[in-house]
Amino acid sequence: MPSTPEEIIHRLLDLLLAKETDAIADLWAEDGIAEFPFAAGTSPRLLTGRDEIRPYLGGLPELMDVREIPSITVHHTERPDTIVVEFTGTGSTVRTGEPYRLDYIVVLTVQDGLITCYRDYWSPLAAAAAAGTLPELLDSLHPETAR
Repeated sequence: MPSTPEEIIHRLLDLLLAKETDAIADLWAEDGIAEFPFAAGTSPRLLTGRDEIRPYLGGLPELMDVREIPSITVHHTERPDTIVVEFTGTGSTVRTGEPYRLDYIVVLTVQDGLITCYRDYWSPLAAAAAAGTLPELLDSLHPETAR
């Protein structure tokens, strides 16, 4: 069972490639959080606890078919329970079949072998473009024009 932050992120990415979203959610502490500071539109900015994180993760395979994580860089911090991770995901979008490539920066904190904080600095514009949902994202930013 992985227990260090670096082991946890590698396990999480392996499970992402295997599309085992329930197992990814199980990596979180029961009251752990997933935070998305750059989220926009209808995307959540904060998920608290496995009960909120699990359904969010469960919807990812319907949007993206992530097939490879071609690069990953782990930066250790002064805190042994926290790392900063840069990685790239590639594959295709489910909606359009178009190629998908997205860069991520994650700050990950692990305590007692479980994720207590996962702060994901992804680009909502790049994600929406990759998923084929850019028009919906733009409409959600200006709801008065979506009518």
